[in-house]
Amino acid sequence: MQVDEQTLARMTRNEADMAFKRRVRTIFEWVPPPDDETAVILDAGCGRGFYLNYYRYVSKVKLVGLELDEIIIRKAQTNVGDLPDITLVQANLYHLPFPDNTFHAVIMSEILEHVDDDARALREAYRVLKPGGVVVMTVPNANYPFWWDPINKMLESVFKRKIRRGPLAGIWANHVRLYTLPELREPVQAAGFTIEAERAFTHYSFPFIHNLVYGLGKPLLESGFMPKRMATAADRTTFDDNQGSLWNPVNLGLAVLNFFDKPNKMDEPLDRSTVNLCMKARKTP
Repeated sequence: MQVDEQTLARMTRNEADMAFKRRVRTIFEWVPPPDDETAVILDAGCGRGFYLNYYRYVSKVKLVGLELDEIIIRKAQTNVGDLPDITLVQANLYHLPFPDNTFHAVIMSEILEHVDDDARALREAYRVLKPGGVVVMTVPNANYPFWWDPINKMLESVFKRKIRRGPLAGIWANHVRLYTLPELREPVQAAGFTIEAERAFTHYSFPFIHNLVYGLGKPLLESGFMPKRMATAADRTTFDDNQGSLWNPVNLGLAVLNFFDKPNKMDEPLDRSTVNLCMKARKTP
């Protein structure tokens, strides 16, 4: 079942990370909710449960969210734990607690850059996929645009350093690595997958957007100190509650960010500086 553009836009209407909007569109394009009632999708590294929430909003497919961090999985439990047919599991990507050939698809969005051994994690994804099943990966591009994270871009260019922790961490926040396409292809193919599609997107951006959204906006929202109507407009889990008024400073900010995002395409040249690289790969039928 393909999800239409209007629904995708509605689900991401509160989203300030323009690259995340395209990640959502890519995930749903490459892993549309299956009509098969026995199918199960694994979000391997589900974080706060955003993809699980979106899939439940548009379908009844069975979902499993896996997350290692205890604090984060509690947040996922708050966000989606009361929704039907969603199972949350705290476990390690290296030791997935599922039998062989279990899942219709595996989503690994912004995950591989966090793990020391990405090839090992992908081998586990291959094991738990059904024959013919797909894995979809999104990762940060090592060739990212200057304005997305000017601080780290300057540090990398001049001092061969980067900030990995704190509000100024930007695109390198808690990451082991960023990826070039060859560096992503290598562990995917080594795990046994056949690569079917590759994509790069988000070249143009509002200056310092990564720092503003994740270094400032997200902590402020999660602290509970943001005024209620602004928090509603910024909430990525309750997108139906935002009335869209531009008198709300959050909505006005979103309009500005969307303006800067207009020139971007879903498929940029693969050698262009972009925020994300994405890959769809299939297990041998």
